[in-house]
Amino acid sequence: MTTDFTTNTQANAAGVVNHATGVAVTGAGGATDTTFTCGFIPRMIRWQNVTDSIMTEWYNGMTSAQAIKTVLNGTRSLETSAVIVNNLDGTFTVKAAVIVASKTHVWEALG
Repeated sequence: MTTDFTTNTQANAAGVVNHATGVAVTGAGGATDTTFTCGFIPRMIRWQNVTDSIMTEWYNGMTSAQAIKTVLNGTRSLETSAVIVNNLDGTFTVKAAVIVASKTHVWEALG
């Protein structure tokens, strides 16, 4: 039995991996789209709402409208509206739907 599939591989130049992390604590005011600078074009962006235990992940190869959402009970779903946007200039934008008010968030980006 033969299975057709496509494999895409990517290597880091000179074995260097770009890695950035951050914390965002939002106030009680209304949530807004917020741009974060990581200093390189990320290939993976992970956003964690620590308060509510909700993680949203974007990976290279996904469209800007896609992200994987994991909630407290472990249920994973594909988000189909742009919630994390890789701006391809060393920054990424987290949409207001994800960076909600009165919460603590942590993020990680790998390049």
